[in-house]
Amino acid sequence: MIDFRNTNTVWASILVETLHRLGLTTAVICPGSRSTPLAIAFASHPKIAAISVLDERSAAFFALGLARQSHLPVAIACTSGTAGANFYPAVIEARESRVPLLVLTADRPPELRDCHAGQAIDQVKLYGDYPNWQAELATPSLDIAMLRYLRQTIIYGWQKTLFPVPGAVHLNLPLRDPLPPLPETNKGELAQNLAQELAQTFDAEDFFAHCQDLQTAPGLRGVAEDFPQPPLRAPGRDREYGQYGQIFQLFQQWQGKTGLIIAGSAQPPEPEKYCQAIAQLAEKFAWPVLAEGLSPVRNYAEINPNLISTYDLILRNQNLTEKLTPEIVIQLGELPISKELRQWLEKTNVRRFVIDPSDHNLDPLHGATIHLSVSVEKIADYIANFSINNLSLSQLEYRQNWVEAERKLRGAIAQTFARIDSIIEPKLAWVVSQALPIGTPLFIANSMPVRDVEYFWQPGNLQVRPFFNRGANGIDGTLSTALGVAHRQQPTVMLTGDLALLHDTNGFLLRPKFQGHLTIILINNNGGGIFEMLPVAKFDPPFEEFFATPQEVDFGQLFASYGVEHQVISSWPQLSQLLNPLPSQGIRVLELRCDRKSDAQWRKQHFRYFANI
Repeated sequence: MIDFRNTNTVWASILVETLHRLGLTTAVICPGSRSTPLAIAFASHPKIAAISVLDERSAAFFALGLARQSHLPVAIACTSGTAGANFYPAVIEARESRVPLLVLTADRPPELRDCHAGQAIDQVKLYGDYPNWQAELATPSLDIAMLRYLRQTIIYGWQKTLFPVPGAVHLNLPLRDPLPPLPETNKGELAQNLAQELAQTFDAEDFFAHCQDLQTAPGLRGVAEDFPQPPLRAPGRDREYGQYGQIFQLFQQWQGKTGLIIAGSAQPPEPEKYCQAIAQLAEKFAWPVLAEGLSPVRNYAEINPNLISTYDLILRNQNLTEKLTPEIVIQLGELPISKELRQWLEKTNVRRFVIDPSDHNLDPLHGATIHLSVSVEKIADYIANFSINNLSLSQLEYRQNWVEAERKLRGAIAQTFARIDSIIEPKLAWVVSQALPIGTPLFIANSMPVRDVEYFWQPGNLQVRPFFNRGANGIDGTLSTALGVAHRQQPTVMLTGDLALLHDTNGFLLRPKFQGHLTIILINNNGGGIFEMLPVAKFDPPFEEFFATPQEVDFGQLFASYGVEHQVISSWPQLSQLLNPLPSQGIRVLELRCDRKSDAQWRKQHFRYFANI
């Protein structure tokens, strides 16, 4: 368990054993010399899966995908120098999308910095303010007091990846030679003797005993509800209603009002419970639920019968927008990406209650909002204790107006796509929403794929689990994150454009280590389709070269070089058949070749058509 061959091996193995006792199961390790003690300690541990990944950016996003799936920290480690800088995009995404990561960067000791010793940069606070916490550890020592310091610092760092909001923690580790488990001849016999003496007296079970208890302590399991919530109080009502005081006060404001619930993007640990809580809230107040394509609510449609998925198209109809303006809006998590919805909320300036257990500001519109730092599941538990007066006619009529608009548009979308046999990008989300096996994890890339899911993903009961990197909304690490989501899980699907995939083709280097299956649905329109939807598309040149940026890649040859299966899709029935059932092992790419410009024109024409139904 503890490696007593030299000072660095003791230090690194105590660090790794502490993490194991806290619940770490996976570490992603990048090659390099300075991180040798860490790599050996992780690779030698029998109960931690250590995965070697060449490219640091890919490694960090792979770890991010693993942590998204498990809702628990994953460790990533690298050598000194610019290696750690390649973790930066994933650290940013971890903060913005609240994913726990433990970042370990090996470093030169202080005496080898600022003197051109080689592979040494300033790694202290390398990631600015993006980590939840960051620290530089002391240089390794065999003093028992210092080993306790190491243990407790690792415990604190682990906790900070999860509380009060999940995110990254960065620990910088200065390490002196010898880095491999060799005798410390340069220090004489003293250090070697100390390591051997420590081996005789070190009681591991006593040293790590309290770490086992920490696994079940509030906040160390990655579940936000483990932590005490902020006081829920209403002045003058504490004695009568106790912890329900503030919720009771809100309940009084909400009842009798026309309102709607906006379910934004979410990856809850228990999606069905999350959807049921929303349904309770919606039923209590007779409010429709506007569910983003990235919300699990669209995939548990039978739980929420008054589900609205076409709101972006509905709100393009100027004759409806005033009639559909509510008195109250409940926003769950982040706002959906729909520009139409955001502009409508900004224009109406309706009072909005943001329900989310984080401390992040989730209102980019700067409206009349109140943030309740609690989960919707807790809200549902609270309001179950309250009875409500009879629902008003205006509430029921308001909800019905939304439901009727949804019914018409859903029917029109289905009829339109049913008549289209050719391969067009907008139809893809609609087809995939009906074709996947029950419970399939689906990673959705940014740019146009995520928007087509927003517009056209059909509600259903397939319990598809959407995953995404919508924290910073970049295309960094798309493939690597999807592989992390799929690793050791049920067969997974990824929906991506060509540029997002090309930006992260080093992710395919993970193929020999990857366990499970990932089907990549590749939209190959030779460029950035999202830019065709923007005003800049009218200005060519420079549009095609500097915005659309076509890459002219032969994907068949590219995938063959990585040993990845590749197939071009020629019909929608062919795609549906290949998606259900999914293979159990390997990586494959199903390529759909689309016309970027004609697909953009199709969207513009049909947005106008659907808006006037």
